[in-house]
Amino acid sequence: MFDVAPTELLLVVVVALVVIGPKDLPKAMRFVGKWMGKAKGMARHFRAGLDTMMREAELEELEKQWRAQNEAIMREFPRVDDDTPPAVSIAKALPEPVKDEAAAATAPEGEPVPETHVVPPKDGPLP
Repeated sequence: MFDVAPTELLLVVVVALVVIGPKDLPKAMRFVGKWMGKAKGMARHFRAGLDTMMREAELEELEKQWRAQNEAIMREFPRVDDDTPPAVSIAKALPEPVKDEAAAATAPEGEPVPETHVVPPKDGPLP
């Protein structure tokens, strides 16, 4: 940001030595050092404030995305009634398992017939 070459710095030191004098130069340098420290502290505080604001904005954006996804899930799996817990209402919304007739015809006697589950389309439950 501030590009100061060594020759320019030497010129500033010589001018300060001539203008201020060798006796008051240490006091002036201490004064300039204190002001530089205060300026750096203010810049650090300002930057920390900006970083905090950016983190809060990112958290708000993530919360908006979470709410949108939550609403989509709630629309896809609505509660059947208000007295039923959510896990039970999702189970009620899913279709019942169907016996596989082709497997029943080819299965040997006495063996259980495997059940298949119908997956509802994304548009909603089957009629």
